[in-house]
Amino acid sequence: MPEAKPDGVRFPVVDAFPVPIPIDPLAAMIFTAFFAACALLTARRPAIGLALLFAVQPFALSREIFSTAITLPKVALLGVIVGLTAFRGSSFFPRTGPWRVVLAAAVALVALTAVSALPAQHRIATLTETLKYAEYAVLLAAAFVAFRLDPDDVVLLGAAGLSASAVAAGAIVQIFVGSPSGLHVGATVVPRIAGALEGPNQLAAYFESAVAILGSWIVARPSRWNALALAVCTFATVLTISRAGIAALAIVAAVLLAFRGRAALAAIGPMIAGGVAGAAAAVGMAHSLAIFRFTLDGTDYAGGVGTRDELWRAAWTLWRRHPLFGVGAGNFELELGDAGLPGVRTHANNWYLQALVEGGPLLAAATIGFVASVCITFWKSARAGSPWVLAALAASLALALHQIVDYVFFYPKVAGPWFLLVGIALATLSPRAETATACAPSP
Repeated sequence: MPEAKPDGVRFPVVDAFPVPIPIDPLAAMIFTAFFAACALLTARRPAIGLALLFAVQPFALSREIFSTAITLPKVALLGVIVGLTAFRGSSFFPRTGPWRVVLAAAVALVALTAVSALPAQHRIATLTETLKYAEYAVLLAAAFVAFRLDPDDVVLLGAAGLSASAVAAGAIVQIFVGSPSGLHVGATVVPRIAGALEGPNQLAAYFESAVAILGSWIVARPSRWNALALAVCTFATVLTISRAGIAALAIVAAVLLAFRGRAALAAIGPMIAGGVAGAAAAVGMAHSLAIFRFTLDGTDYAGGVGTRDELWRAAWTLWRRHPLFGVGAGNFELELGDAGLPGVRTHANNWYLQALVEGGPLLAAATIGFVASVCITFWKSARAGSPWVLAALAASLALALHQIVDYVFFYPKVAGPWFLLVGIALATLSPRAETATACAPSP
């Protein structure tokens, strides 16, 4: 039972345990209709299909069939791919451009994830991880192609803003109806909101891409609605009480300021307003400034699954036993019992350490190389490039540093929007289709 605050107000915290839901006729009809809509709309306007794909990333509606999860984002991706086949593909991927380096790095990441199955004891888990990263790479490619064919900023920005605002609103409501985890501050349990995401750290990471997009476009094209959405997203991020997530938003703000100067204040203002309001709400619920912890020490909160110190030591132990090829992608959580953490099943809370323990130095190098290729590509073009490029750089740097203490790309709801953003930004740096007929639907 959640404990009562001194004034008698209760903030409910309810542990959430994911339960697979088998597909039923209603869900099958929804997925089929959504697939058809995405395919038809993409064939008519690629920008609309891409906007739908972006909008549904945080909303899974997951259903199980044959031990495989079917989700709205997967269905949307398949529909967009089918819709893009209506266009002639001679200019989908131009011969030149920075997209080649990033896409090659993404393919290398997928390939080395697959290769890690060789030493794995649980190869089905490795297959699952490989398919997940393959899906990420396809998201990147689909966004690249769709945006080159139909670069409609207004439609896509609207979808990103509405989706992020809906996620933020749903998360804020959890303060009153029940959050999935909480933080003990004295005798009070303060809720940590998660909304449509799997946990508060994941929600904070999701907002890093959303805030980068909204902030970059507010600087380029001021909008009261986008400023309000930005403030709400920042407010919700603070109420996740994710220290890494809050620090990551500071990185986004710093990137905007570094590349846009005083013009960035148009975006930083709403971020500060939302952040201050969120901090005031958190302190008000806790009746203590201790709500914002300034160390990485483990804390007692509902839904916790081991501390970072324990998980990092376990990862180090497993890697020392398998220094060359690792234990296999997806196998870390299944090997924790042998590393001194029986009953714990989670990731390493560090993307780079996870890559090292699961795939050895090769997978770790591929992971770091992929991140570096993205950041370097956008760093070179962010000053004079499209707002999408600046947004991609800000989100990439924020997420790259965040994942030193959280492995958030384990979750498609976090990784999906970022990979889409990267694909869109790469498309702005690539030459447009060479001929009008290349962008015309096939007869």
